[in-house]
Amino acid sequence: MSINLEGDLDQAIWSFEEIQAELNYKQAQDSLRGLVTNLDLTPQEQTGLESEITSLIDLMDKLENSCVQIAAFGMVGRGKSSILNALLGQNVFETGPLHGVTRTNQQANWLLNPEVVDIAHPEYEVLRVALPGMGKSQIQLIDTPGIDEVDGETREALALQVARQVDLILFVISGDITKVEYAALSQLREAGKPMLLVFNKIDQYPEADRMTIYRKIRDERVRQLLSPQEIVMVAASPLVAEAVRRPDGSRAVQRKVGKPQVQDLKLKILEILHQEGKSLVALNTMLYADDVNEQLVQRKMAIREESANQLIWKAVIAKSIAIALNPVTAIDIISGAAIDVATIIALSKLYGISMTQTGALSLLQKIAISMSSISASELVASLGLSSLKGILGLSAPFTGGASLVPYLSVAVAQAGVAGVSCYAIGQVTKTYLASGASWGADGPKAVVSRILESLDEASILNRIKQELSAKLNRPNFQ
Repeated sequence: MSINLEGDLDQAIWSFEEIQAELNYKQAQDSLRGLVTNLDLTPQEQTGLESEITSLIDLMDKLENSCVQIAAFGMVGRGKSSILNALLGQNVFETGPLHGVTRTNQQANWLLNPEVVDIAHPEYEVLRVALPGMGKSQIQLIDTPGIDEVDGETREALALQVARQVDLILFVISGDITKVEYAALSQLREAGKPMLLVFNKIDQYPEADRMTIYRKIRDERVRQLLSPQEIVMVAASPLVAEAVRRPDGSRAVQRKVGKPQVQDLKLKILEILHQEGKSLVALNTMLYADDVNEQLVQRKMAIREESANQLIWKAVIAKSIAIALNPVTAIDIISGAAIDVATIIALSKLYGISMTQTGALSLLQKIAISMSSISASELVASLGLSSLKGILGLSAPFTGGASLVPYLSVAVAQAGVAGVSCYAIGQVTKTYLASGASWGADGPKAVVSRILESLDEASILNRIKQELSAKLNRPNFQ
């Protein structure tokens, strides 16, 4: 009985790689499913984010169907569509300019899906063709507009959008690389995806010229971008000479489209899929999902911050009015603290963080200690100004109402201090909750100090005064 140690070892390594790929794939599926399930978006926050949410759901479908996406880029006339047709073995992609092409004649086994990537430029489409594979597996070939059909800024956005989604990039040239092609190639390389530079139409060059161009591209043009193994030469629609007999009996040479020479490209693609396969799909999917999720989080936090600022300002005015109208010192302090606690609880609900009244009071105490200067000012104002306000209010009947003028001035001063304090507490709470109920590495004092330094008290006081006068239907207080 012979023992094939080398064969057994190869099989063991391959089995381990298969298991690891499956684990990576399963982990990507679970992570993406959890990401979509836990988006935690209100109906208001979902408005305007429909395309991003749809992208995440599409990514889930991509993983579910084991879908490998391959996109072709290149200038007009380089033969992108011809190469994709040669890989398919059928003329599914229209050869020529993409927009304006009729796509109603479809093979039953193909799923053709023209889609707009950039909403601002609906005339620029990519054409996606799905190939059924084993089980649920699927390969999608994607044709993109010629990079010289699109203006620079739009081209950059389109290329980046497509490159971020796909698993393999084919960049098609048909001769020495131009400056536009090199710039586009460099940009696509930054996407960090596997890439093949496809030198098409080699049948149009004599052998010596073809190899001279190839070596120039390999050794000079793209030496810092691609390895020699990432450059493939093909002839997607080769023109071959054929002898024909004219009606008069004479012979002539006629050129017609011959059999595509894309075997090397097929082997390269299969090699990449064989080596990286599911791990490649899982990695690329999660990288793109992470990018989309970051956009969602940024948008969600921006919307929540806007809502939080509105909520904080409503609390500022409510507290200012309550303090201004109430003449009793003890009730001033109690009602002010109650509004602060209610604000903290409302903000915690907005940011999806559960907080009880006890927890909110504890957080308020921490914030008050950290912003001692404003807290002390509020306490002095509440004690001193509230007492003076009470005296002026009680003396109103004896002064024929003359004491109400200074009463209002004192009330607005007290309300202003309380409002600034409420505003600062709200901003600190917002920052704390937006960070996931964490002060971060700096700690509460540093966070509070940073926020207090950024506050423009004069502007806040002036705004409080204006809104108070409007709420109380009185002319602006001086």
